[in-house]
Amino acid sequence: MQFSTSCSPFIPANTSVSLVMRQVLIALTPVLGVMFWLFGYTVLLHLLLASSTALLAEAGCLWLRKRAVTIHLLDYSALITATLLALAIPTIAPWWMSISGTLFAIIIAKQIYGGLGYNPFNPAMAGYVFLLISFPQQMTAWQTPYTFLPISDSLNLIFSGSVAFDSISSATVLDSIKTTKTLGTSLLDLRSSSLFGFIAGQGWELISLAYLTGGLWLLYRKIISWHIPTAVLLSLCIPTSIHYLIDANNVANSPLFQLFSGASLCGAFFIATDPVSAAASNTGRLYYGALIGLLIYVIRSWGAYPDAVAFAVLIANLAAPAIDVYMRPKSTSQR
Repeated sequence: MQFSTSCSPFIPANTSVSLVMRQVLIALTPVLGVMFWLFGYTVLLHLLLASSTALLAEAGCLWLRKRAVTIHLLDYSALITATLLALAIPTIAPWWMSISGTLFAIIIAKQIYGGLGYNPFNPAMAGYVFLLISFPQQMTAWQTPYTFLPISDSLNLIFSGSVAFDSISSATVLDSIKTTKTLGTSLLDLRSSSLFGFIAGQGWELISLAYLTGGLWLLYRKIISWHIPTAVLLSLCIPTSIHYLIDANNVANSPLFQLFSGASLCGAFFIATDPVSAAASNTGRLYYGALIGLLIYVIRSWGAYPDAVAFAVLIANLAAPAIDVYMRPKSTSQR
């Protein structure tokens, strides 16, 4: 008598890498829609450039490493990196910035370590920091919200630079606050300026709300757990609230302003929750998220860069292995 046997695992998994990545892409759809509404076609141009570059770079690296190309491309991880990076790059940045940043993210921050599952740093944030440090002027020239360009002007602006972007660009609120602090002037005048909306920067609060909507969708679909987002947002709000009680006239001390400014909500739900570069255990995720939120507050308050999410995430990536060692769950015999 012969018995039919099979290899473990005997319970099939109800999820996969491609399924998880597709859900993340769906969660980013509201952000893409809001940014298209605020900035126009330039968002789509950078998304197309970054996505094409990511797929080609991923395929080239896999071919050189003699790995299956199609299977790895269909896990959508390269598209996630490209999308997050394209949404973080200024919409009027030159075309070569999307390409160079994506190449750095895919080749240097991901494939050089062995590909998906082996990268110690978040690839999208590594590419963003590479661009920010290398080209600070281009990375801080954001298009003014609700300033739309015809398609021809958008193409000329991004590919040839023949359209002057000074007339349609402006500093973000976080950048203006950092400049005001450097000059030693009061921040009270910023509240009445055109840069401000209801809570934070005009237009940017809508983008943050879109990230929050997508993050809640990921929580609802159980793609991410609550530990990291909760720890990031709480550790950012607690010191900010204490600072706000001491100096309520400083607009940067408002907890709501900190949450809806910059990439706070994007970092909490889409960047810090990267399962590869984050802590593994639930307890470790709480410490990992708390470290990110605290670093965001410290760098925004006393650092040289206006927004600190990318730097905070990369520093926490370095600490993730140590957090996993000390927060490792005890075995039953040790309890």
